[in-house]
Amino acid sequence: MMGYIYPRSVLYTAMIPGLVIQKFYIWQFVTYMFTHGGFSHILFNMLGLFFFGMQVERRIGSHEFLLFYLLTGVLAGILSFVIYYLTGSYNVILLGASGSIFAVLFAFAVYFPNAQIYIMGIFPVRAPLLVIGYTVIEIFSQITSSRIGVAHLTHLAGFGFAYLYFIIRLGINPIDSFKHKGPGGVWRN
Repeated sequence: MMGYIYPRSVLYTAMIPGLVIQKFYIWQFVTYMFTHGGFSHILFNMLGLFFFGMQVERRIGSHEFLLFYLLTGVLAGILSFVIYYLTGSYNVILLGASGSIFAVLFAFAVYFPNAQIYIMGIFPVRAPLLVIGYTVIEIFSQITSSRIGVAHLTHLAGFGFAYLYFIIRLGINPIDSFKHKGPGGVWRN
């Protein structure tokens, strides 16, 4: 919304490696998640958050969910920043909650491995298979540079940091949950 009123606000809220380095805009590692590139961008992120996030929040509680959401998003932004920095991509503009949303999708698949998600409202796919499918698509898209302007690396980082969060903080092995169609490790109510 702010971007429509004051378009230059993106320079302060999106994560731009050159500005993080030159002007020390470190807050961008958080604010990029709340800055979007248009109505459809925020719409699809918020739909993902609504459909998958509500279930995950009910399972782990609001405080744990907030920590999970923010931490995976910040870490996905930091990893993206490091890669952009190392490759000399200083003028990339990273925005959107997709890193966190992909982490939430991952969490949904761990907690609800038998849930059926209907692709285009027609094709049922189990949640873990959807995560694996998205991972393959994102890796392929990152390598082939298809869909320019999409932060495939940040999406993958969301999955990766969600995996680590489950292992380190929650003591749940997501692979066990995916394989055995049930909880892997300690469950929280």
